[in-house]
Amino acid sequence: MSARHPIISVTGSSGAGTTSVRNTFEQIFRREDVSAVYIEGDGFHAFDRDTMRAMMAREPTLSHFAPRANLLPDLEEVFRSYGENGTGRTRHYAHDAHDAARYGIPEGTFSAWEPFDPGSDLLFYEGLHGCVVDHAVDIARYPDLKIGVVPVINLEWIQKLHRDRSTRGYSTDAVTDVILRRMPDYVQTICPQFSWTDINFQRVPMVDTSNPFIARWIPTADESMVVIRFKDPKGIDFSYLVSMIHDSFMSRANSIVIPGGKLDLAMQLILTPIIMQLVERRRRLA
Repeated sequence: MSARHPIISVTGSSGAGTTSVRNTFEQIFRREDVSAVYIEGDGFHAFDRDTMRAMMAREPTLSHFAPRANLLPDLEEVFRSYGENGTGRTRHYAHDAHDAARYGIPEGTFSAWEPFDPGSDLLFYEGLHGCVVDHAVDIARYPDLKIGVVPVINLEWIQKLHRDRSTRGYSTDAVTDVILRRMPDYVQTICPQFSWTDINFQRVPMVDTSNPFIARWIPTADESMVVIRFKDPKGIDFSYLVSMIHDSFMSRANSIVIPGGKLDLAMQLILTPIIMQLVERRRRLA
């Protein structure tokens, strides 16, 4: 961790809502005049789309969740480099035609590596592997603020099924095969990261999701609650949060439960002072 060059890592599996969380962070950065550089986890996949498909045809259990399908030592090195001197590099992956046009590359490929802009206040990572700790890497030791974003498993599957069928044209059977392929890596690589995070946001539907493979709709925010767990609740003013967030309550000494529609408000209340502490400490030392 670095006082001069702080790092924020948001970790969640596909469809967990990390993009919405990033939007909230961007609002805070813009409002508080914080200059951030960004890493998208997809940019650190090890293989382009065609290569990955060929490998998965030979290895049915391989998935993008797997450490060996990603450049995790490279990601760790970027975190180390940024923490030490505020430098690093990243690249982008073109998921679709919009990304391809934006980055000027074919779909399913990567842009060239580019260095971070100098003079940033902090580094923001959003992806699958922001807190991985295994025999090869210890990424979790570098971020100053680690956020986990994970819905309960059936809701996660519903979100993935709907997204992949509607935007990527996959059949239910094809998406189910992807879910089954990912399960070993989900258990071994994704889940353990949420033990390292400082704050977890877990969305829980209040409607029946017992068979996610036939669900017609994704439960809405108003049909959900969000459990917010603090690894270290010291200094968290729970009475203030409960008073500010209507219908919220504490479920444990380190956890608060809020209505799903209040997630953005809760994140603004919880994260803004933490971010500003990191930034003000950096600016005092600059």
